[in-house]
Amino acid sequence: MTGDSDYSKYDLTRLQEELEQEREIKEMLEDSVSDLRNTMFELQERLHSVDGEGNEWKTRYETQIELNGQLERQMSLIHERLEDLRGNPMDRLASIRSYDDMPVETLKQRLKILTEEKSDLQSQLMDCHLQIEQEGKVFKCCSSEQKSTFGFCHNSFCDHSHCFPFSPAFC
Repeated sequence: MTGDSDYSKYDLTRLQEELEQEREIKEMLEDSVSDLRNTMFELQERLHSVDGEGNEWKTRYETQIELNGQLERQMSLIHERLEDLRGNPMDRLASIRSYDDMPVETLKQRLKILTEEKSDLQSQLMDCHLQIEQEGKVFKCCSSEQKSTFGFCHNSFCDHSHCFPFSPAFC
């Protein structure tokens, strides 16, 4: 009889409701699995289509990585040069002494680099000088244009001073 009393705890409608809930959960899980499979299939197709595009993104990525590497090398060189320039404040001739220890070939390479840098800086200086000259010419032209315009306005105003009873003193 104890078996009957255990079953009596569960009433048939409650069991049917639980069964229905379990079926709904199972259906939702099956739908979810189906959606995940579809998503996985779509992602795989997108992956294959990316491969078919000539890997433009990969080329861009590799180019950016290479460019970043070059910039990092330039930054490290600049930091090294900055540290060399700062040096030990007690030993102002340290940079000159470092050249004493260098082999002749290294000194020649360094001289070549410095000569190229000097040439580049002189070229930039000349470009700036020419730009300043051109801007000076434009300024002079604008200044003379401004003066002639003010003169024209002044003369026009003074010619019509009879129209203005309170003419300015500069006429």
